[in-house]
Amino acid sequence: FTVIELGWYFDTSDSRLTNPVGCVHQAVFVSMVTSLALVTATVTAIRLVTEGIHIFLVDALEGKGRNSFGEQTCVNVPGSWRCEPKEAQKIKPVFQHLVLGFALLFLVLGIWGFIKLVKKRRKIIRKRMFFKRNGGLLLKQQLTTREGGNVETSKIFSSKDLEKATDNFNKNRVLGQGGQGTVYKGMLVDGRIVAVKRSKVLDEDKVEEFINELGVLSQINHRNVVKLMGCCLETEVPILVYEHIPNGDLFKRLHDDSDDYTMTWDVRLRIAVEIAGALAYLHSAASTPVYHRDVKTTNILLDEKYRAKVSDFGTSRSINVDQTHLTTLVAGTFGYLDPEYFQTSQFTDKSDVYSFGVVLVELITGEKPFSVMRPEENRGLASHFIEAMKQNRVLDIVDSRIKEDCKLEQVLAVAKLARRCLSLKGKKRPNMREVSIELERIRSSPEDLEVHIEEEDEEEPPWKSTWMILGAST
Repeated sequence: FTVIELGWYFDTSDSRLTNPVGCVHQAVFVSMVTSLALVTATVTAIRLVTEGIHIFLVDALEGKGRNSFGEQTCVNVPGSWRCEPKEAQKIKPVFQHLVLGFALLFLVLGIWGFIKLVKKRRKIIRKRMFFKRNGGLLLKQQLTTREGGNVETSKIFSSKDLEKATDNFNKNRVLGQGGQGTVYKGMLVDGRIVAVKRSKVLDEDKVEEFINELGVLSQINHRNVVKLMGCCLETEVPILVYEHIPNGDLFKRLHDDSDDYTMTWDVRLRIAVEIAGALAYLHSAASTPVYHRDVKTTNILLDEKYRAKVSDFGTSRSINVDQTHLTTLVAGTFGYLDPEYFQTSQFTDKSDVYSFGVVLVELITGEKPFSVMRPEENRGLASHFIEAMKQNRVLDIVDSRIKEDCKLEQVLAVAKLARRCLSLKGKKRPNMREVSIELERIRSSPEDLEVHIEEEDEEEPPWKSTWMILGAST
């Protein structure tokens, strides 16, 4: 190697130089080669111009005014030079940014997926907890061990099935609301229309009792009883699934003036026969006797042919033979409530009979079970009817919509039967089987009826005055 040392002087008086420039010593190392021409070709040429000093680094080999230093390319510019990254290095940062962007995207998606997975897992655990707490394992055991168990009539639905069937329990699907819960209209995946009842509350200490009742009700198969198709136990409160009955309840048909369907006497008598037959079946013909405990016209539904269907077994109880049911909390609807049950808290099959007697009076009179428009002592329909029977003026309270077309003998015979059902003492009331047989006879043989209304004096129980005061103040 040889060292060439050049001493340069820059004239700073030139106005074109914005910054002062001093002396600079440049040491250039040139590789000594055998050929001087080669040395000349590789040495940087320096040209001095009288108008000023311009330094150009000329690449003698390439002739492009560029020199490569490491991973950069340097370019001459007047009075200086500029070094730029090579083309490949320009692309590299862009690629790095893309990789970083995709990494961040995958990280966000991963976190979102993980959170969703955790929520899904928690939801599954929650459903399993509710299923276990609501007696799902007990019900499954009953369904698998019960002889003659029918899978179709004892199905356990998932919460996802019912959410899909009711459009996530859309308010537009509500069929009705009551003290025990809300009923939604739904459609199962197989196209069947169902009524989905979402109950409000279930005491944890009554879960086993609820499952036992559910098992009993799932076995009921009667043409005039709304069929319980199954249940869902994956929610906080169990959801019941019934067959859907399209024409609403009997209360609306009797008391809604805008209803275009004419409830003739023949239709009303047929409905009474169907209800009585259903209750008689529940009380005696079912494998385990079932007491409804809330018989009323709002719980009597009408299908597409206006056939009666007894529904809403939310307060019902299955009872062993020769056993009455003692409760600490009276359940039922005032106006239909058995006064003896109200006073003693002891529910029997005769309590359902009393409530059915009120339904019979509704069918005869077309009046509501309770009304403030009646005198204070007779605001309840039962007491109003009994008073009319005592005064022998039953025909005065017969519904004007049926009075002209009805057979008065039938009406009077049903009124006499209703009076027996409304006896204050349960022992004097007929059972539902006797009521059903009597109504069948009245309907099938109207010409053989000879009715004499004779009001028997009934010994008043000691609690009657309390019951009358309560009825007047309600």
